Order: sequence, then C-alpha cells, then structure tokens
Amino acid sequence: MKRILSYLPALLLFTALGFTAQQDDDAALLKRAEKLHDKIISIDTHTDTALALTAENVNLDKVQADFAKLRAGRVDCCFYPIFVDQGPLTDASRDSAFEWTVDKMKAIRAYIEARPREARIALTADDIVKNKKRHRLSLVMGIENGYPVGKDLKKLQTFYDLGTRIITLSHNYDNDICDASRYPQNTWGGLSPFGKELIREMNRLGIIVDCSHASTSTLYDCLELSTAPVICSHSCVYAIKDHPRNLTDEEIKAIAAKGGVIQVTSGRWALSWQPHAQVNIGCFCDHVEYIRNLVGVEYVGIGTDFDGGGGMNELEDASKMKMITVELMRRGWTDRELELFWGGNFLRVMRAVEKAADR
Repeated sequence: MKRILSYLPALLLFTALGFTAQQDDDAALLKRAEKLHDKIISIDTHTDTALALTAENVNLDKVQADFAKLRAGRVDCCFYPIFVDQGPLTDASRDSAFEWTVDKMKAIRAYIEARPREARIALTADDIVKNKKRHRLSLVMGIENGYPVGKDLKKLQTFYDLGTRIITLSHNYDNDICDASRYPQNTWGGLSPFGKELIREMNRLGIIVDCSHASTSTLYDCLELSTAPVICSHSCVYAIKDHPRNLTDEEIKAIAAKGGVIQVTSGRWALSWQPHAQVNIGCFCDHVEYIRNLVGVEYVGIGTDFDGGGGMNELEDASKMKMITVELMRRGWTDRELELFWGGNFLRVMRAVEKAADR
C-alpha cells in the first residue's frame, strides 16, 4: 500500500501533464481551423431556420442557425428553405400550401433584406464567393417538400422568381411528384409523370434536385432523368445506422457517379442508435469519413438540419460548426480535403446546375 501511495504523486502529475498537452493540442487545432476558414467557403445546405426566424415572438437564443451563430461557427453560406408539411392531394389544399409558402418566402426575404450589412440572398455560386469576399453571410432560398408546387409548373416559376434554388422533392409521405422514403406507399414507383416534367423544368431553370427524403426508386429516376447532378442535402449512411432516410452504399455510389454530393446531417436520428449522451461530433465525422472512403472526398459535405431536428452533443448549434474542422484535422484531413468538404464540392454542383440551365 505504501509503495502504491509513493507512486501516486507521479501518476497525478503525469495525468495532469497529459491533460494539459491535450488542451494545447486542441488550442493549436482550433487556431489552425480558424485560419483555414478565413480562406475557404463553408456551406450548410439544409436548415429549417427560415421558419424559426419568421415566427411570431422569435427567441434567437433558441434558434440554432441565426446569423450570429453562423458567423461564430465560421459558416459563410446557409440554406434557408421553407419546410412545408404534407397535406391532402386536393386542389384546394395544394393552392393553400402554395399561397402559404409564397408568404413565408416573402417573409424570410424581407428578414434578410432588412439586414444587408450582415447577410445577402445568394442566387448563384458566384454570389456566394462574392459575399465571402465582402464579409457577408450568404443565404440560399429553397423549399423542403415540393408539395406546394402541386401539379402546376407555373408555380415552380413563381418560386424560382422568389429566389428558390433548391427543392427537396418530398418529405415523409408520397406527394404529386414522387414516392418518399419514410412512409412510402409506392404511389408512383418513383417519380410520377408530373414529377418527370418537374425535373426537366428544374434543370431548365437551374434549381437543384434534392433527393433527401425521397425513396430509392425516386432517387434512381432522378439520376437517370436529370441533366445536372442530383444531391441529398441532409442524409447519412445506412451502413452505420439503418434508418430509412439514410443512403445505402449503392445509392451513395450512384449519386457520386453522376457528379452529385451527399451532405451529411447532424441529427441523432440519422447518426447512431447510441444514447443521446454518446452521440457527438465524432459520430458525425464517422459518416463523413465513410463516404470519403467509399467514393472519394469530392462527394461529401454537410447539411445540418438545424432547427428541424439537427444538432447533438458538441454541435448544439451553428456556433460550434468549426469544431467539425478541428475533429477532421485531428483525424488527419488535409486543408484541401477540408476545403472540398466544406464548400468546394457543393459549389461545383451548383455551377453544374447553372451550366445545365444555360444549355
């Protein structure tokens, strides 16, 4: 016992020194991460923050991806789509959903435009680059769930004119466009006849086709039909967590083969079956690295789903986003790989969509 006690001070000193070294290492990585984010463009391709910011009596402390938190986390561009809940497939319900979505899009546009020194609406990849140089946050408009388009392509033009540059085709249920992945009824066996028209029109206008929430058959229909790359804006890896919203290896490979990108999301529901307390940035980075190892670093990015179910331990809100860079640096990622992950890959896709529209 005396011998054990004689070693105790040395053991405590060794432990303290180890802890201090870890702190020093973390501080050095954070400093390196900050310098990298000065140079690169960081993009989060999916949040539900638009509805949170335009709600009555909004409490910014409870909003995960408001302007201040995005800046603190070193995010340069964030997608602010309008989430639309699924309603009945009737003309009256479609029209009501259309009018509601238009009103919400106008509201978030007004919110952004009232703060021009902080943020600007971005319509193109070049806008995002220019805003970064001018120290302005870029916000990209979109729609999560194509339900309010109904069966009328003129409504798609209205949304485009309001700034929509991405549409998640469905949410949890089949709609007029396609079958969904969460609670599929196999209504269409993939894209509906109207859905196929919609994809062509989205290509013509330059709207990104987002297959997060879509069924496997819908995804493959989109990959076959679209003249531009197809993405999943907020999805994870099925091989790590077998959730119906996640992507199989075959789906990941198919998206990459057509030049698209898989944007890994941050919600526990998509990341792990472990208890909440054990799901952290490490779990998120496991999904990112899985995709990198499967198809290459050129086909992975991030779409947090903040304010819509995203967030976890160590990534409670957008102010913590740069800690993902720290973790990936700790795992040996190069600056070039991080540049591609954070925004380079998605800018490539966005430019390809714009080029397809020009053709």
